[in-house]
Amino acid sequence: MSAPSQPTLSEARAELGIEVPVHAIDRELHKLRAQDESRTHASLINLVVYSEKPGALLENSAIVRHLTREHACRAILVEVDPDQPVPGIQAWITAHCHLDHGRRSVCCEQIALHLTGKVTGRFRNTVFAHLDSDLPLVFWWQGELSGIFSERLVSVIDRLIIDSSSWVDPAESFRKIDEASHSNGDLILQDHAWSRTWQFRLGVASIFDDPTAQGAIAEIDRVEIAYHPDHRNSALQLLAWLAVQAGWSDAKRDGGKAAKNFNFVSPAGIAIEAQLREDAAAPPVSMLVLRAGDRSAVISQAAGSAHVERRIEAPGYKASSLSPIDPVSAGDLVAMQLARGGKNSLFSKILPRFRAMLG
Repeated sequence: MSAPSQPTLSEARAELGIEVPVHAIDRELHKLRAQDESRTHASLINLVVYSEKPGALLENSAIVRHLTREHACRAILVEVDPDQPVPGIQAWITAHCHLDHGRRSVCCEQIALHLTGKVTGRFRNTVFAHLDSDLPLVFWWQGELSGIFSERLVSVIDRLIIDSSSWVDPAESFRKIDEASHSNGDLILQDHAWSRTWQFRLGVASIFDDPTAQGAIAEIDRVEIAYHPDHRNSALQLLAWLAVQAGWSDAKRDGGKAAKNFNFVSPAGIAIEAQLREDAAAPPVSMLVLRAGDRSAVISQAAGSAHVERRIEAPGYKASSLSPIDPVSAGDLVAMQLARGGKNSLFSKILPRFRAMLG
């Protein structure tokens, strides 16, 4: 028996809904809403998902279908192929509908756009023209920052979601964001790399609720962090958070941009050595160890484990507890970020220190 054939491009894109002329998107959405009076249209935010990866529309449509179970939005998915010589644009509309307490169907509208060629002006005009007015704009940028990322674009974004772990040169990309956001002082920046450290940061806070550990905070002299090679930014952001929250000042640093060792000085004048270690078989962050003489606090996640373990070890004393792991998929990370909302002020607080560590 022959293997089943892969769907053609036309068959695959049919999953995006009804193909419509770009100028008729709003009219066709209105028709879609009118088809079933039992459906309720819901939208609390505009969610734009931008990618230059081939096939991203289909992947992101599946993610948005999942997201809309908990987060009502108008989703605008954008896939750009800037290498195509001929400028073009195609559009599809659909609605992701879910039952609300088993009664009526609550639907979130989705617009999918595929653009080719030079798209800078067409991109802004097309996307901005189809936002739900007066609703906040959450912009999820996937992959490297390209020429489309500009101050004019950032000026209308309320919340920008990125994954700095996917960048070849994160120092330069954060510089671009800083430069582009000069006209938008209210921009909220959320990084998947930061979200991946949530349970480790929560673990540190939980451990130091223990009276035995509290006494060792001011005496920490060594930090060890193990991380997957693709997620060095998560390890650096975790270390930056420790340094900022504990009031550690920077000491001499060796190794340039690829540094694995960092040195700090505590407010009490104690020299602190921080060592970062790669583990290709591990989750994004697999271990954080804080040592103060013969006492230690360890937060760890084994490969394939569903839990993060927290341990305190001191002469004559041991304690441990478990917590769930952080989300793994990009869609689950976005769902977590949308659920928490807020201004992400802690990330803004540690960002300068993290960027300094990048070199």
